[in-house]
Amino acid sequence: MSKVLGSETICPHIALFPSAGMGHLTPFLRLASVLLSNNCKVTLITPKPSVSVAESAHISSFVSAHPEVNHLAFQLPSLQPPNSSTNDPFHIQFDTILRSVHLLHPLLYSLSPPLSAIFSDILVAAGVISVAVDLGLPHYTLVTFSAKYLSLTAYISIMVSDPTKLSCSAEIEIPGLGPVPVGSIPPPYLNPNHLFTSVFMSNARALPGVDGILINTFDWLEPETLSALNSGSVFAKFPPVLPIGPLVPYELKRNEECQYLQWLDVQPKESVVYVSFGSRTAMSKDQMKELRDCLWKSKYRFLWILKSNKVDKDDKEDLDTLLGHSFFEDTKNRGMVVKRWVYQQEILAHPAVGGFVSHCGWNSLSEAARNGIRVLAWPHHGDQRVNAEIVKKVGLGLWESSWGWGIENLVKQEEIQKMIGELMEDEKLRITAKKVGLL
Repeated sequence: MSKVLGSETICPHIALFPSAGMGHLTPFLRLASVLLSNNCKVTLITPKPSVSVAESAHISSFVSAHPEVNHLAFQLPSLQPPNSSTNDPFHIQFDTILRSVHLLHPLLYSLSPPLSAIFSDILVAAGVISVAVDLGLPHYTLVTFSAKYLSLTAYISIMVSDPTKLSCSAEIEIPGLGPVPVGSIPPPYLNPNHLFTSVFMSNARALPGVDGILINTFDWLEPETLSALNSGSVFAKFPPVLPIGPLVPYELKRNEECQYLQWLDVQPKESVVYVSFGSRTAMSKDQMKELRDCLWKSKYRFLWILKSNKVDKDDKEDLDTLLGHSFFEDTKNRGMVVKRWVYQQEILAHPAVGGFVSHCGWNSLSEAARNGIRVLAWPHHGDQRVNAEIVKKVGLGLWESSWGWGIENLVKQEEIQKMIGELMEDEKLRITAKKVGLL
């Protein structure tokens, strides 16, 4: 990517600006690694304070492993949310970052060498557009969710005048894509006053003002959707959508051995059910017990990444209190429970893992697809039911849509056990998922 001018080599200088949460940070760090390997200079702008300990730790580790990165900690002002529609700390952080973006102008203007472009998170796109225009810089936005969810969000934000009326229909017809069940639309989208909705919709409406959209998906995973977006079928003035997935993992310096990887090393091939619901999905205590009883009574080996609180710094209950000492005694020879952030890509790439019970976050599904791991989709919020539809369509796994949103319904252990059994025993599904990983 570097240019030679006379005897001097000029490297592009790219500013990367992620929003809140590991689901947004991880793709940006992976993109930073790609840019560095292509001789770009990278300035990484991260909001401070972060919501989670995991974000702070990974930023620190990444910058330590890549000292050539210029890291700017963007101190956020203390702002009151514009409404009380949610107490979700990540939603509040999304809004705070978006309303503070204008403060970046002097920081970016003073960078040396001057910037060549800004790559921002889609959740700050609306604010970065004016900053980029003032600085005379190209502005690309990185979408950290699927192309199908991008299409849905853009279509609702631009073409649907009254989202509250969507609940009166069974499905929404998106040109070039076909019908999307209304049940797959995040419930906050039906409330235009919800903070989650205002952040997503304001940024989606601003997308025609960016120079291009980078998206962490693959041509073979969402070919029809990418074609519809780039042909103008969804929205005529949409900028070019460039799939850049799969974004490969970046290297980090580790201060400790990963016991869960060592445990996987001694398990038989494709014998382990990996259970994880992402970095910000916490189950209710009742649902946690049903899942515990399922794993307790099943014959399968398991690695369960457990969260009891949405924000990791508040996740303080010990495992014995949450699950009971007898559970660990009875399953100690075939199961492991971990209560902290893990290197998921390494888990999904491990030969001992045979199936993945997932909340259907897009990063998780991208990693599962890349490794050919079959998925039991159990969506909880946001884009996850749309992602579950993709899982089922491409043959990557199973989705029991009657379970609804995970945050609303209690799924009994017998139902979970039945679906895990189908996931692990269906040879046709195993082969199809492996083929997805080879594409």
